[in-house]
Amino acid sequence: MYTDGGARNNPGPAGVGVWIETLGKEYSEYIGEKTNNDAEYEALILGLKKAKSLLGKNKAKKSEIKCFLDSELVVKQLNHEYRIKEERIGKYFIEIWNLMLDFGGVTFAHVRREENKIADRLVNEAIDANTRQARLL
Repeated sequence: MYTDGGARNNPGPAGVGVWIETLGKEYSEYIGEKTNNDAEYEALILGLKKAKSLLGKNKAKKSEIKCFLDSELVVKQLNHEYRIKEERIGKYFIEIWNLMLDFGGVTFAHVRREENKIADRLVNEAIDANTRQARLL
């Protein structure tokens, strides 16, 4: 699973993108005014929830999910290499660790931005769609 989150002007209008490669599924959402780090975590949360929903409870419990993110900071935080200092980020961390219990295993790996193009495109589509909608109002 590839996830990405981004905010324009950090913080600013933000979106998330998820590409579950093995299932051929893509998801994107506009998430409001957030920071890049918030968006990265929210993308991973969305991805884990979608994977569980698609697989079903029993199959998810037997599945290994490999999560690829282009945020080295988030990957290092999730892999216990960096400490989390901000309370709001700690809440995301706890939610992800609780979601991990629904799977046989979950791993986190950093990939370069060029290797995360689909999730990145989904982020931009979500933000752009919201921007277009706001202009129409």
